[in-house]
Amino acid sequence: MWFDSMSAYYLWVKALHIVFVMSWFAGLFYLPRIFVNLAEEVPGATTGRLLKMARKLYRFTLMLSVVAIVLGLILYLGYGVGRGPGNGWMHAKLGLIVLILGYQHACGSLLKKFEQGINQRSHVWYRFFNEIPVLVLLVVVCLVVVKPF
Repeated sequence: MWFDSMSAYYLWVKALHIVFVMSWFAGLFYLPRIFVNLAEEVPGATTGRLLKMARKLYRFTLMLSVVAIVLGLILYLGYGVGRGPGNGWMHAKLGLIVLILGYQHACGSLLKKFEQGINQRSHVWYRFFNEIPVLVLLVVVCLVVVKPF
């Protein structure tokens, strides 16, 4: 263990991790909303603007995710959380992080299809797709705060 839970270093890393996770998820919440608008849009002038917004947001969200994950790894490795009995919540959380990374990859694939002019889904599907990160974040926060197992 590099630091204990009360050291200033740990608290700064933890605070930055929370900020970057919040920012990452804000991007994951908004990107599928752009997809909803693209799915409803008749090809025209606003389509190009929406695609540009989606492209920039996706790239920015990728950068935020990298920083959030690096900070999370520093916390995990430095503090020693997740090892031993009674830390099943951490393993569940890490599994959900893998799931959300898959979701982010799916967003990138959907964006590429929109850029190619291919959309096989309705705006209603994208509205439901948009709820996935909300549900994952809800479970992750409950796991981290309550530590049920």
